[in-house]
Amino acid sequence: MKKIFFLLSASLLLFSCNKDKYTVSGTIEGIENGKTIILETQDESGMGLKSIDTVKVENGKFVFEGKALEPAFHTLQIEGIQGKVPFILENGDIKITINKDSIQNAKVTGSYNNDEYVKFNEEIKVIQKKLMDFQTQNMEKMNAAQQTKDTVVINGLMQEFSKLQEEVGNNSKAKYVGYAETHPKSLISALIIQGMLNDPSADVKKAEGIYNGFEDALKNTKPGKAIKTKLGEMKNPAVGAVPPSAGSPEGK
Repeated sequence: MKKIFFLLSASLLLFSCNKDKYTVSGTIEGIENGKTIILETQDESGMGLKSIDTVKVENGKFVFEGKALEPAFHTLQIEGIQGKVPFILENGDIKITINKDSIQNAKVTGSYNNDEYVKFNEEIKVIQKKLMDFQTQNMEKMNAAQQTKDTVVINGLMQEFSKLQEEVGNNSKAKYVGYAETHPKSLISALIIQGMLNDPSADVKKAEGIYNGFEDALKNTKPGKAIKTKLGEMKNPAVGAVPPSAGSPEGK
């Protein structure tokens, strides 16, 4: 009985440790030993990236370890390779599989938000496939029309494409909102609502209702706090406005 208790205690301790730190372990094909992999995050301006850690490739493998205060998007930059691997850094065990010749197809698994990110992207790709198919099917026709300056064909294809863009855009928006409504703890949901509120035509009441349904942990992330601030500004636009000076016409 004591032995069983000890094993259970050790398992719980290990589990709790894994929850309090992250381990990003990866395998990469086609890269020689000693190449550097850089872990990057957004800089303070939010417009660029900065390095927060580096490791060397050893026998086709690499490992990052640390502690994340909250889930947030990061990227991996591999020395000598163009392109980056985006993923959500959060506490837990994250696994990344990379091939240097197809870095855009890197696979990320092992944590809730990363698994959700992968599934969400796959569902969006299905919606947007119509646009890709249209372009593929009509590329030769458009090129031929441009060479012969056949404006009737060119304008017809452009009109079809515009209609398809609108349809796909509406379907995508519906997917975004539906996802945020049904995933109250996903970082993707917070990013969706944050982006939604940047649209002047956004349904503020809808966005607020979805935000109110978020779990507290999500509300306390940077995107969650940004949503709260934005909602406050949109509901009370006068808050934070600079009052007119005494000498101005408004202040007289």
